[in-house]
Amino acid sequence: MNHRKMLELAEWRRLVAEMYAKVRDAPAECTRKAWEEYRSTRTSLFATHPQSPLDRRQRSSFDGLLYFPYDPAWRIQAQIVPSNEASLDTELAGVTVDLPEGKLTRRPFMRVLFAPPCPPGTRNRPRPSTLTLYWLDGYGGGIFLPFRDLTNRHETYGGGRYLYDTRKGADLGAGPEAILLDFNYAYNPSCAYNPRWVCPLAPRENYLKLRIEAGEMMKKW
Repeated sequence: MNHRKMLELAEWRRLVAEMYAKVRDAPAECTRKAWEEYRSTRTSLFATHPQSPLDRRQRSSFDGLLYFPYDPAWRIQAQIVPSNEASLDTELAGVTVDLPEGKLTRRPFMRVLFAPPCPPGTRNRPRPSTLTLYWLDGYGGGIFLPFRDLTNRHETYGGGRYLYDTRKGADLGAGPEAILLDFNYAYNPSCAYNPRWVCPLAPRENYLKLRIEAGEMMKKW
């Protein structure tokens, strides 16, 4: 990577971090407005920034990202469940992925427990679900939360979506006792938009057997 691209990447990550900081700082009564501003900013970054997941040809015809309608029911304060290595899938411990910027090792370190909302038109609340949080080893580290659900390959990217990647600024507000799972901010990895990107995808233990009709949808090119 040349010097110019390094500086462009640094700027991209700063802008993404600032975008999420505005989301975290928004008053509770302004969650929808904060989401709309997030959408606008993310769309602008995709359309104009040289580190956009889109290549130059795609950016020339880009007309915006697709999202499910905002649904406050998918904004959930989830409980962090303390775990030890024995309670996590040992096959997933220390998985290393080769990315263009180098090797990335993700380690499961916690689980989160949350109660999904009732599906539209029903009163039957689904059973509580769990997701595994991963720690990305490397300089500074970071929390990583990928997941899959029953909208994948239909309305959303087949490989799943991300909710947290704090090493790259995607941080909705994780604390030592609880974590915010606002699925309205679920987003597609870069490889959903262009095969030049390599992305770590959700492992099987983060497959949710429910439809999460919130967040970013898949856009056909």
